[in-house]
Amino acid sequence: MLAHVGSHELAEWMAYERITGPLDGRRGDVQAAIIAATVANSQRSKGRALLPKDFIPKWDRPRAMTPEEMWAAAMQANASLGGTVATTTE
Repeated sequence: MLAHVGSHELAEWMAYERITGPLDGRRGDVQAAIIAATVANSQRSKGRALLPKDFIPKWDRPRAMTPEEMWAAAMQANASLGGTVATTTE
């Protein structure tokens, strides 16, 4: 694309995206959340209305892990992939 689009046009698209939001698949979670909230609210009888944010996964907010939890997670991933733990004895 960059071979066919000049810097001026690219800058215009970047400005447009800042105003309207991402143009690519990054909006998929938001679009699905809007639909999910609409369907859920159409079926509820009482209680608070659900919002799209109630359906958006929190991908970028990892829980802080202790060093021991990190080690256990690494060992679990290693074992699930068939890995072994090499130890050295001197």
